[in-house]
Amino acid sequence: MKLSAKHYVGAAVLLFGAFAPLIINPYELSLLGRFLALSILAMGIMLIWGEGGILSLGQGVFFGLGGYALALHLKLEGLDIANGDMPDFMTWSGVSALPYFWYPFANPWFSLACVVLIPGAVAAAFSWLVFRRRIGGVYFALITQALALAFSTLLISQQAYTGGFNGLTDYSTFDGFDITSTGAAQVIYWITFAFVVAAYFTLRWLLSTRWGIMLRATRDGENRVRFLGHNPLPYKVGAFTIAGILAGIGGALFTLHAGVVSPALVGVVPSIEMVVWVALGGRNVLWGAIAGTLLVNFAKDQISSALPSLWLYGLGALFIFAVSFLPAGIAGLFKPGSPEERVYRRILNRRKLETAE
Repeated sequence: MKLSAKHYVGAAVLLFGAFAPLIINPYELSLLGRFLALSILAMGIMLIWGEGGILSLGQGVFFGLGGYALALHLKLEGLDIANGDMPDFMTWSGVSALPYFWYPFANPWFSLACVVLIPGAVAAAFSWLVFRRRIGGVYFALITQALALAFSTLLISQQAYTGGFNGLTDYSTFDGFDITSTGAAQVIYWITFAFVVAAYFTLRWLLSTRWGIMLRATRDGENRVRFLGHNPLPYKVGAFTIAGILAGIGGALFTLHAGVVSPALVGVVPSIEMVVWVALGGRNVLWGAIAGTLLVNFAKDQISSALPSLWLYGLGALFIFAVSFLPAGIAGLFKPGSPEERVYRRILNRRKLETAE
């Protein structure tokens, strides 16, 4: 097979990603690890929105479920719960005994299983209840947005059991291993990078199968698919469930990198930001979702550090720019024949003429 330029670019990106801990400083590595964790969630949004035509404004819910499932164990790590030890915020809130639903999360393997199972089960149940009623489009988007608002409100209101607005933080070990050391940070980064690569190639394979074809057919003409004798419900529920699982994994990995998970990361605004990442990168291309996530979040880190009050305006401007001039996102610039690519070529040719003159 003849290798093209995109294969060489892809290989270079993989090499940089694999050796990043040996190249960049710890702070930048921490940021890159966090944003790669977010890109796992973004690929799930690309699956349901770009391939399935399902716009969800509530992916922060599944992100939070994965993050909190892991953080519950991290808060219990090192505590002697058999003798009545509790997390600090429960003591401050006047809780007399550890809540019953916290006990199973003392087991690290149970916690890791819940990172996948809880977001997946909630996503499957929610999507089945909604899609079987044939609810879609803007109505579905509004329902998911309301779900994100309700979830964040629940977390804040139950401060004695969830940490409230501050969330769960101040943990340093997992199953006895120190996760705050430089070596541990590198290991967590490599685990995150491995999940990104695995998710990317798994979704590529999945979308190339008959299941992926039927998902796109459902996006383009659900009534026609139903008329031809196929039930679109399993494809939509399956895609939404996979997206929920990816969001949960991303939330758990982000929690390890950031050392915190809180309602501020799972509410309405963060869920909308997640959609903006994918819109800017390209909602029909997996690598576009990753690129958009990294680009927007690195820009957020720089702009919000220098001009905190302008970041939301900058985010809104990015979204308007993407919708108005890059409907296929950044990925459209590299797709031959796309409107974005033609504009990009026209600008390059004009600059060449100006240089020649």
